[in-house]
Amino acid sequence: MSLNSILNSAMSGLGASQAGMQTVSTNIANVSTPGYARQKVAQSASVAGGTVNGVIVGEPTRVADKFLENAVYQRGGAAGRAEAVSTYLDRMQSLLGAPDSKSGLAARLSAITSAVSQIAGLQGSAQSIALFTGNVSDSIDALNGLQKDVANLQADVESEVSDTVGRVNVLLRKVHGLNAEVSRLQGLGLSTSGPADERMNALQELSGLMEVTVREQPDGRVTIDSASGQVLLDKRLRQLNYASGVAASQASYAPIDIRFAADDGTMGASTGEQIDSTGLVGGKLGGLLDMRDRALPNFSEQLGQLFTGLAETLNKVSNEGTTLPPPQTLTGQANGLVGADRLGFTGKATFAVVAKDGTLVAKTTVDFDALGPNATVDQAITAINAGLSPAGTASFTDGALSIGATSSANGIAIAQDPTTPSARAGVGFSQFFGLNNLIRSDSSALAPSGFTAADPHGFGTGETAQIVLRDTSGRILATHTLTGEGGGTWGDIINELNASPLAEHGSFALDPRGRVAFTAKTASAGATISIPSDSTDRLGTGLSFSALSGLTGAASGLSTAKVPATMLSDTSRVPLARLQLDAAVGQKAIGAGDIRGANAFVDALGATVDFGKNGSATISLFTSRLLGSAGSEASLAQTTMKDTSARLGDAVNRRDSYSGVNIDEELAQMVVLQNSYSASARVMSTASQMYDALLGML
Repeated sequence: MSLNSILNSAMSGLGASQAGMQTVSTNIANVSTPGYARQKVAQSASVAGGTVNGVIVGEPTRVADKFLENAVYQRGGAAGRAEAVSTYLDRMQSLLGAPDSKSGLAARLSAITSAVSQIAGLQGSAQSIALFTGNVSDSIDALNGLQKDVANLQADVESEVSDTVGRVNVLLRKVHGLNAEVSRLQGLGLSTSGPADERMNALQELSGLMEVTVREQPDGRVTIDSASGQVLLDKRLRQLNYASGVAASQASYAPIDIRFAADDGTMGASTGEQIDSTGLVGGKLGGLLDMRDRALPNFSEQLGQLFTGLAETLNKVSNEGTTLPPPQTLTGQANGLVGADRLGFTGKATFAVVAKDGTLVAKTTVDFDALGPNATVDQAITAINAGLSPAGTASFTDGALSIGATSSANGIAIAQDPTTPSARAGVGFSQFFGLNNLIRSDSSALAPSGFTAADPHGFGTGETAQIVLRDTSGRILATHTLTGEGGGTWGDIINELNASPLAEHGSFALDPRGRVAFTAKTASAGATISIPSDSTDRLGTGLSFSALSGLTGAASGLSTAKVPATMLSDTSRVPLARLQLDAAVGQKAIGAGDIRGANAFVDALGATVDFGKNGSATISLFTSRLLGSAGSEASLAQTTMKDTSARLGDAVNRRDSYSGVNIDEELAQMVVLQNSYSASARVMSTASQMYDALLGML
């Protein structure tokens, strides 16, 4: 070997040591940089003419394991979703208040029972009655306020969905730009460490926002697919287009459209694919969509069901009672019926005109069975008028029944027959028409419809209702737009539903109370129905399919519910008395100080209530289940968040343990490089001396 070869080898050794020191210096400088993957110098022996002649130093390369990095991306999606769900469930839980809070929902409902119990103990004092009606009003306000709070929470989620979509787009553009840089550098044989580290950090943040699958390509680029398989990035950039983002609670929301985009993010044509809660979105975005489309609407619906049960319970007792003096006119509210509709009542009810002092002026007992099964509402009105005339009259206008005394000195009282009480769908005549309701609502009859399959549905041409079926995770299983054009009866409505895509997951039927019931198949157990939009109006009564079908609790009428102002301001207007059915004309039919209705309220509040698809339970038990379920779900979400965060942290630690900078290792490497540099310099010095000696000999 010549001296020149020795010198060249030593010089290459000096260069390799310098390159190694540069890499060690860079690693030590970035020891605390998150996501930095340490670099190492690629070295190979220099071979010339079959002889090793020094060392060749290549570009620094990242020390990284793509499998460990992918594990971080996968666990990031689960952690992001769990954190979003836990955050909003915790906020919802805080709206309910502590279990022992006196202002909480459970405490307010319990206060109703306590207040009505005091009425009997205090002999019907005005203060005890005012406390009772005030507690009922407060409970309605609490339910309504809670439902509004949930709607506001849903609006917050919607706003965050929009922000998250915007951040996803920023990260996709960033990864797309870094893809091009990594590919360019790799093609030139240069180090890709810098842009590759930036890309990894962007991918980690992206994976927390939505669950993604990342695949590395031979040219250095990465492709990104959503958890549902939609392509988000390959050689061509795509962006998410969200047309909503109105930061408001809505019945339904637009899907997130995936569009092709220019390198600067300018959106172009749609790819034909969408992201919504029908797919396994994952990540923070998936958690937000689940809260917005499933969890919060389901809780709101349960509140509606609770209100429906409470209203039906209290109105049953109030419609069986009367006041002293009785009101001159009892005016009901629309319940979806018109005069030509089938009456559908069995049993008997007594209608009376009573003087202000309680003396019976006139009365009539209408036997609905005697009217026949095909009797209409108008025929019932005729029967009442025939029995009360000329002391009282009944009319049915715009779907609302009104019964009034002819003289202002008299009033109207109604009572159920003690042996065969009147009933349609299990509800008495006065309650069904809302004549003496303690709780009223302008948007709901507050009583089941009692329709049968043969009754006309009454929806006009062009009127539709969109019905959506979701599974327990919030994913849409099927949708159907109800038109009612397949026939004119409720039976035809049921047939249309059972012939729709919804029927793949269960069946529809009218229950004995006229409500539309959905029974899910085993594979779809736990599926829930929602009606995002409804333009139907039964025969101009103002009540829609949603309000009449009882299919969801969203149309419970809670938003417009209230205790009549007359009952709140005047305790004598609360119907606690009972009509004496055996009283003859001229005798006292309502006794002074009669508060038998107070005990009836206590008994009713402790009795079992039919909550339709949610089964039967007392008001107290249903409330406990509702609040307990919300608490359990929030607790489970918090546990899941801790678990997924720990798993993500473990994945990050494993990745960083492999690719992160270890100071001790770098210092040891620095000593090796320092010695290598010194040795190469010593070789050069010795070779130089040998060269000088050789020259001296010549």
